[in-house]
Amino acid sequence: MSICVPLPIPTNSHDAVPPSTLPEKEQTLYDCVLEHFSAADYTLRVSTRRSYECLLRYLRATNWNADAAIKRLEDTLKWRREFGIYDKITPEYVEPEARNGKAFIFGCDTHGRPALYMSPSKLSAEESFRTIQFIIWMVERTVDLMGPGVETLAALADYAGNTRNPSFGMVRTIVDIVQTHYPERLGLVLIAHLPWLLNTFFKLLMAFMDPYTRQKLVFNPVINENGVFRTTADAEVWEAQADSTSRVFEPDQLIQEGWNGTQPFVYSHDDYWEALVTLCEERRSRMVAAWHCMGGKVGIKEWDVKVAVKDETIKGIDGE
Repeated sequence: MSICVPLPIPTNSHDAVPPSTLPEKEQTLYDCVLEHFSAADYTLRVSTRRSYECLLRYLRATNWNADAAIKRLEDTLKWRREFGIYDKITPEYVEPEARNGKAFIFGCDTHGRPALYMSPSKLSAEESFRTIQFIIWMVERTVDLMGPGVETLAALADYAGNTRNPSFGMVRTIVDIVQTHYPERLGLVLIAHLPWLLNTFFKLLMAFMDPYTRQKLVFNPVINENGVFRTTADAEVWEAQADSTSRVFEPDQLIQEGWNGTQPFVYSHDDYWEALVTLCEERRSRMVAAWHCMGGKVGIKEWDVKVAVKDETIKGIDGE
């Protein structure tokens, strides 16, 4: 029997631990950024986007330069408003792009990172701004589905039977947006069954990637009955020691087509889309409610919000 809806959010992860205490120097820099965004007269939109972990992501992305982190985060807050994250890019607006199943979220990797599947053969060879908006909307949905202690996503692209590239300009724009406005959100990118004819495309694209992004790419990972592995050596280690951490995806978190998983997932738009939108809207609403119950201030920890949602430990969490 086929599955046509997203898998449930994992209730726990072996990697899930609360944020550790910062060293004194880093805490001082964090406090500087926190003070800036907590000012009573600050005008840019206040939201869960400026959590404790969010401020740290921007500090790490700027090599712990407080001024640079402030500027970069403010640029992102302005970009989100101008790009239409809060109003224009709605489920109804991007739904036409979703109908052919060019991108969908299903399952998690072994670190609990939501898996965003993309089908290059279904992406247009012509540049489409709405397609860009749709992919970014899907990135936002992976953020909705990240559990406690999870801050990154896993992207999977299967080139099996495909020798045609999507628009280079479109892909570069998406890469630029993710690198600039979603720092440290990309945990892993698996590019499977890549034909040699497309090597030049990725060589050109990687020239526009920062070192952090490039190191997340895994070309032609090992896919077998045990799951997905970065390298043949990792697969061999897992076979010799099944409890090793060398596996990046377990079979029961993978779709069958292209990834040899055990989940008979079939993209049926009407079933999948309604389920995804409902799941994300309900979870996002509960996280916003938890954030408000905790004071609705800059610097609240995502960990605390997500644990409260998971454990239902705050009264009134079902509504703002």
